[in-house]
Amino acid sequence: MSDCLRPSPRVAVFALLLALLAGCNRGGTPPAAAPVPGPTATPAAPAAPVVLKDVIETTPGYIIGISYPARAAAYPPLAQALHAYAEAARAELMQAVAGLKGAKPRAPYDLSLQFSMVVETPRVVAVAADGSTYTGGAHGAPLVERFVWLPQLQQMLAAEQLIPAAEGWTPVSAYVREQLMTELSASLDEEALEGDVRAGQMSLRSRMIDDGTAPSAANFARFEPVMNADGSIRALRFVFPPYQVAPYVEGTVTVAVPARVLLPLVAADYRPLFRQG
Repeated sequence: MSDCLRPSPRVAVFALLLALLAGCNRGGTPPAAAPVPGPTATPAAPAAPVVLKDVIETTPGYIIGISYPARAAAYPPLAQALHAYAEAARAELMQAVAGLKGAKPRAPYDLSLQFSMVVETPRVVAVAADGSTYTGGAHGAPLVERFVWLPQLQQMLAAEQLIPAAEGWTPVSAYVREQLMTELSASLDEEALEGDVRAGQMSLRSRMIDDGTAPSAANFARFEPVMNADGSIRALRFVFPPYQVAPYVEGTVTVAVPARVLLPLVAADYRPLFRQG
């Protein structure tokens, strides 16, 4: 199943990016209709400057902790996207706090969000957002996002731009499913599960894998580049939040898909970014 716990920050960010970044259409239009920007496309208009300042707020009712990588400020449109995502998550928390109408929760509501620089090269910059928000219940809801910025093209790179053909996601889906099913089998072996118990777990978790990796750009929207020494991309590590392809206790799951699988599927304008390792 796809991650459906905290959609609001992601939707809010995409709405903002539509206004800020020409050619970055992550979420507004169905993937099949999304235009593929080329190197000759009109560059994005300069984003309004934003200050990425760490946030620490502690009150009896809620706690907020947000941290940014200092280097992200060197890329204003990227910085704007990070800030927008954080502010959307923060606004959602504060809405939940307002719903308490002054009552003190059993445990403080909480937003913990860390942005970290994953890749920084002249052609590719990637930032990971990981955290959680708690507004009651058994545990917090995960916040997982990835941002890929192409400095030379001055645009965000979204999954539906990278692989624009809907059928292009079928080989990616098949590769990821194979890796996840192999890991699942090995995990069940380690747990020494047998008989009906093993069969039940295999059925449940394989169904999650099938649903969460159905061949569509939406299921592979979160990814981060894995780089060669020369600054080219040798693989994409697709990131699946808790509940998408595995139970919550498994946490965030990742699968790296090599360039040899991706290159035949990638839009021509982005193929120069890749090299088979």
